[in-house]
Amino acid sequence: MTDRDAVLGRLWRDDEPWDVLTSLCELDDRLAGHHGEGRAADLVAGAFETAGVRNVTEFAVPMTRWTRGRTELGVVDPVTRSFEAIALPYSPAGEVRAPIVDVGYGTPEEIDETDVEGAVVVASTDTPPDRRLVHRMEKYGHAVDAGAEAFVFANHVSGQLPPTGSLRFDEGGAVPGIGVSHETGEWLRRYAARDGAVRVSVDATSDEGETPVVHGVLGPDSDEEVVVLAHLDAHDVGEGALDNGCGVAVVVGVARALAELDLGCRVRVAAVGGEEVGLIGSHGLARELDTASVRAVVNVDGAGRHRDLVAFSHGSDELAGLAETLAEETDHPVQVRPDPHPWSDHWPFLTAGVPALQLHSDSGERGRGVTHTRADTLDKADPRNLRSHAMLASLLVHRLTEVELGRISRTDLLDALREQEYEPGMRAAGVWPES
Repeated sequence: MTDRDAVLGRLWRDDEPWDVLTSLCELDDRLAGHHGEGRAADLVAGAFETAGVRNVTEFAVPMTRWTRGRTELGVVDPVTRSFEAIALPYSPAGEVRAPIVDVGYGTPEEIDETDVEGAVVVASTDTPPDRRLVHRMEKYGHAVDAGAEAFVFANHVSGQLPPTGSLRFDEGGAVPGIGVSHETGEWLRRYAARDGAVRVSVDATSDEGETPVVHGVLGPDSDEEVVVLAHLDAHDVGEGALDNGCGVAVVVGVARALAELDLGCRVRVAAVGGEEVGLIGSHGLARELDTASVRAVVNVDGAGRHRDLVAFSHGSDELAGLAETLAEETDHPVQVRPDPHPWSDHWPFLTAGVPALQLHSDSGERGRGVTHTRADTLDKADPRNLRSHAMLASLLVHRLTEVELGRISRTDLLDALREQEYEPGMRAAGVWPES
C-alpha cells in the first residue's frame, strides 16, 4: 500500500470532493423521498466506485414523504398585513386564526408560564446561553402538549431568512408549523404584546415514499468494521451545500484516501437519505448491519463547513481521547464535546451500544447560520475546508481500525441524557428511547 503521507498529500490536491459537492448542489430538491435525493444517491454511488470502494450497494427504506404547497401568514388584528413564511416538514395542511403569543426561546419553562391554549405561539430558533440546545422538535412538542393551535419558528439572527426543519420524525405533526425571518418574528412579538391575532395557512401533502442508502466497503474482510456515513438529503428550500453536501464530500475524500492504505479492519462508507426528516436512512442501515460487529460509527454531519473541526464523542472517553490526540499530532484545532445528543445519524447506532463520533465544524457564531434556509448554497462552501477535514477524518478513521473500543451502556446513555434534561423534550418530540 502507499505511504500514508503521500496519500494525504494527494488528498490535499484532490478536486473530486469539491466536484461531488458541486454536482449535489446542482440537483433539484434533495428533500427526503423526492427525485433529487434519489439522483444524489446515484451520484454518490458512482463517486464511491471511482474511489475504489467494493460492493457498492443501494437500497431503499420506506418512509412518509412530505411535500410542501403554499404557505401564508397574515396579521388580522390589530392591523391587516402579510408576511413571508415557509411550512416546516410534516406540518399538516390546515388554516388557523388565533391570538399570537410570544414564548421567547420556547423552552419548556417559558411555555409552561404562558397561556398558549388555543393560540399561535412564536418561538426563537435560539436557546438561552446557559443551557444545552433545546431542539425545534422539543419546542413544538411542548407547545402542542400545552394546547397551541399553530407554531411559528422565528430565526434569531437578523438579516437571515425563514428557517426550516422537521416538526416530527417521519410522521405528521398535530398542528401547523411555519418558519419566519428574525424581522417577521419581531413584528409578531410586537403584535402579541398588543393582543393581536394571526392567520396561518399551510397547504401540504403526505404519502408513501422511500429514501435511499448507498454503502460499500474498504479494507480487509474482517469480523468487525468501522462505519463512516453522511446524509445526502437536504431541505428543499436550498441547495444543502453546507448541510450536508459538505459532509458527503468529506466522506468521498475519506474513501479515496483509505482505499490506498492498509487498514486494521473493514471500513464501510455510506451515504444515507432521510436524516432531516427522521434519521430514516441511518435507521435502515443500522437494521441492515449487525451492530454488534460495528466497532465505531463516524457520522460526518457538519464537517467541511468551517475551518475548525468539532468532534462530538457522545459519552465515549476513548473517542474523546482519540480526537484530542489527533489535534495534538496534527497541530490542528479539534473541539471535543463529550455529551450525547439524539439529533443526527449516529443515533440509531449509539442506542445499540456502538461508540459514536460526530464530526462537525465551528463557525464561531451561535446557531445554524445559513443552514436550513434557502441561502445554504454552494458559494458558502470552501474547498480548503473539505480537504483539511477529509484529511483529519481519514487519519481518525484509520486509527479507529487499529484500536478496540468499549461499548456504550444504554443505562449510561439514558442517564447522560437525563443529566442534560433531555427526557421531557425528547418525549414531547416522540424520540425518547424506552429502556
